Amino acid sequence: MFNNLSSRLDGVLENLRGQGRLTDDNIRATLREVRMALLEADVALPVIKAFIEQVREKAQGEHVLKSLSPGETLVGVVRDELIRVMGEANEALDLAAQPPAVIMLAGLQGSGKTTSAAKLARLLQQRFNKRVMLVSCDVYRPAAIDQLKTLATDVAAEFFPSTAMQKPVAIAKAALSAAKKAFVDVLIVDTAGRLHVDHEMMDEAKALHAAVKPVETLFVVDAMTGQDAANTARAFNDALPLTGVILTKTDGDSRGGAALSIRQITGKPIKFLGVGEKTTELEPFHPDRVASRILGMGDVLSLVEEVHQQVDQEKAAKLVRKIQKGKGFSLGDFKEQMEQMQQMGGIGGMMEKLPGMAQVPDAVKAQVGDKETNRMIAIINSMTPQEREFPGIIKSSRKKRIAAGSGVQVQEINKLLKQFQQMQKMMKKMKGGGMEKMLRGMQGRIPGLPDGGFPPNGMPPGGFPFK
Repeated sequence: MFNNLSSRLDGVLENLRGQGRLTDDNIRATLREVRMALLEADVALPVIKAFIEQVREKAQGEHVLKSLSPGETLVGVVRDELIRVMGEANEALDLAAQPPAVIMLAGLQGSGKTTSAAKLARLLQQRFNKRVMLVSCDVYRPAAIDQLKTLATDVAAEFFPSTAMQKPVAIAKAALSAAKKAFVDVLIVDTAGRLHVDHEMMDEAKALHAAVKPVETLFVVDAMTGQDAANTARAFNDALPLTGVILTKTDGDSRGGAALSIRQITGKPIKFLGVGEKTTELEPFHPDRVASRILGMGDVLSLVEEVHQQVDQEKAAKLVRKIQKGKGFSLGDFKEQMEQMQQMGGIGGMMEKLPGMAQVPDAVKAQVGDKETNRMIAIINSMTPQEREFPGIIKSSRKKRIAAGSGVQVQEINKLLKQFQQMQKMMKKMKGGGMEKMLRGMQGRIPGLPDGGFPPNGMPPGGFPFK
């Protein structure tokens, strides 16, 4: 998300960094470029006008013009204004109610309500230790109820059964009653959508809201609809007392207009971002972190949180103990590390949160992208247990068999084995407390990138701050 906006703004603001003096002319030229970047990102025009006016007013203030680094200070002003537009801070769900706390999801057809219901259930169970029940009141869309049932099983949440022959309000009331009897903490109600806003849908949503009295009424909207997402949210907000927004399919939206428009147009906060199709891919929305990501400053804090939540701590500790005892790092271990990375949104998702990534050429990113990771996992899956443990035995005939089994060329096998050898050497340095020395030696370099490091126009000199 924000790839186009980020690269465009990064280029505009880079010209300001390091300038010892700002003039009316270069402020005006910069804001003109910022305005064009926001228009291309499909941000709503009233939001752009207010944004530019606020930045212009602050840019011409004394604290910017008299700053020792006015260019850097102006970049800070743009960041602060982005944060203000998107809502200052993360607004968490308010579940302070007599259980079960009801969360109602509303939105147009195809916006991702059903998937978001399951994602939200998983998040509430894993991070907040809540007992969650899901119920579908969508009696119009074929297989909608079965879809939610399947997803509920996938996220290990309870599911209240319903049929297309029932009335939505009757389903919701029965589910609420069942949730009370089962001592459920949270009941998530998935409602029906339409292809466009109509009175019949709104009347049904109002009736459902009155029946279950939700503590959270979340509007689910597709980020790829741009500023139309904000306009649709406003229409729903006129009919329902919305408490927040879930912005879905942000992984497919390179513009970001919806995220920058919704809060200003509706007054309602974005509470979550859907960043992929998997039920694990739902992130709390932090305006400050998103603003930093837009301006190419990265989002290391979210990355650290993801590592803590998604990585299997027991497996990681087991691997560390194995290496410290002098036992070899095998191809099976290598595969396990790549699979854990995929659980965190893949290498692409991780790289997106690193500072300076907007400047890294797409060709370089592709070399360490998720397709490459999937290919390497497929190659290792085509090996025997013995080959994974003792890769030295993989000679010509074995390489041909592995290549045929994984659908790649023999050259790809050679490339994987070479990368694995590099990883092995790094892991050997961890033996006997050599981890810190290894990190110092890396100097911010990432295995897998050409020559192990970032291109000249990528990360700043010195790499990551390993001390």
